[in-house]
Amino acid sequence: MMDILLNAAPRWALLHAPVLLVMMPLFLAPVLALVPNGRIAWLVSIFATAASLFFALILLGQVQASPVGVVSYDIGNWPMPIGIVFRVDALNAMILLLVSAVGVLATIFSWPTVVAEINKQKHALFYSAFLVCFAGLCGVAITGDAFNLFVFLEISSISTYVLVALGAGRDRRALPAAFNYLIMGTIGASFYIIGVGFLYAATGTLNIADIASQLPSLAGNRSVEAGFAFIVIGLGLKAAMWPLHSWLPNAYSYSPSFVTMFLSATATKVALYALIRFLFTVFRPEFAFEQASFTFILMPLGLAAMISCSFQAVFQTDVRRTLAYSSVAQVGYMILGVSIGSIAGLSAGLFHLLNHAMIKGALFMAVGGVVLTYQGTTIRDFAGLGRSAPWTMTGFAIAALSLIGVPLTAGFQSKLQLGYALFEQGMWWAVALVVFSSFLAVIYMGRILEAIFFQAPINPRKFRKEAPILILVPLWVLALANIYFGINTEFPLGLARDAAAAAFGLEAFR
Repeated sequence: MMDILLNAAPRWALLHAPVLLVMMPLFLAPVLALVPNGRIAWLVSIFATAASLFFALILLGQVQASPVGVVSYDIGNWPMPIGIVFRVDALNAMILLLVSAVGVLATIFSWPTVVAEINKQKHALFYSAFLVCFAGLCGVAITGDAFNLFVFLEISSISTYVLVALGAGRDRRALPAAFNYLIMGTIGASFYIIGVGFLYAATGTLNIADIASQLPSLAGNRSVEAGFAFIVIGLGLKAAMWPLHSWLPNAYSYSPSFVTMFLSATATKVALYALIRFLFTVFRPEFAFEQASFTFILMPLGLAAMISCSFQAVFQTDVRRTLAYSSVAQVGYMILGVSIGSIAGLSAGLFHLLNHAMIKGALFMAVGGVVLTYQGTTIRDFAGLGRSAPWTMTGFAIAALSLIGVPLTAGFQSKLQLGYALFEQGMWWAVALVVFSSFLAVIYMGRILEAIFFQAPINPRKFRKEAPILILVPLWVLALANIYFGINTEFPLGLARDAAAAAFGLEAFR
């Protein structure tokens, strides 16, 4: 299929796919701010994200066809390490595909919720901010320059703060949530750029591959070790790694429905990608201080997130807040996979990253449909919706079962791969904690499913009232993907394994 796409794609797309993927939505964003009609802005956003998906597929095909497994694009024809380089291997090709595919589905889903939750005069500005955020996330994934990564990280973050704050039209608590997100995000970005400064002081370069090539000769260098610590903390905060996740529950609970759905499926995933890139491509697991951080920092934090945030989710009464704490717990699974320090562990973590994007995307789409049609987010508000909105709630149930890890779902397959990777290292006790965390997921998702399918509604609904078709279609695309990839794991698991191998392969990234 990729061969067909590469043969059919125009030459300009093949030559400039890396820069077009980022620049098309970025250049369209200010244009949308001038558009007087929100529906036109929505349609242009669909076009921009679909075009980025097209370019992401081209890049994936080019990476798979390349003998070295890498595609490079020198901005302004300035070669590395002087110029800024966009560089794509199997790792960031997977992330670009994820962000762009979710972007298309999220944008289709967005229109009914934006009309209901955002002031009409702000529709065009809302989509303008979204495209800036989308372009920033793609830029983080594609750049080969450590400082340029900071720039794209802040582009996406600043626009995200605006998107979260726009939820104040529905819930005034969105404003303090956005402010808290801004403060914590700024702290995370500051830690990251300080870490990059330490690396620059030690190596004299900002190019990721060039930094990586020099670090083996700098073993024991205090600037390198300090840079490592600052970068891990900064990106860990952006990825909502426990206990640096305090910004996430409120941001997910009070944002516009579309923003919550998009961020849950992409933002933390891209930050986690950046962390993986530095841990495996730049610093490399064989460094003594990195091995210690895997064993004594990342693994305990991943396990703590799995258990503590699952417990917190059990005691929530708001569905969006339950799913928010669940997201932090699921990041713990990914961090646990990363902390194993092997290709099997990293591929399991990346596999779960892909699956969790599908799971949380579907769950928050269904919740957005309920907010739109029934104006409620508490578990009690969901009572009886299995009868009055069966299509919406069945899609929710499929994603919930995948989150729990029921066999024949995508979530089960990624947890299974994580279990295999842990058993390979003799960490049976960690497998037991994964199972226990999944048991807690049964409890907190079971409470919601019980209300949906087995409890009587607060106010009996005389008529069935489903979410609009623009919500149901992308919801069911993700729900069915959870089933299909739970049965046939060849494509996502293949992507994850190739990505893990690429993360370890500095030679290819050069």
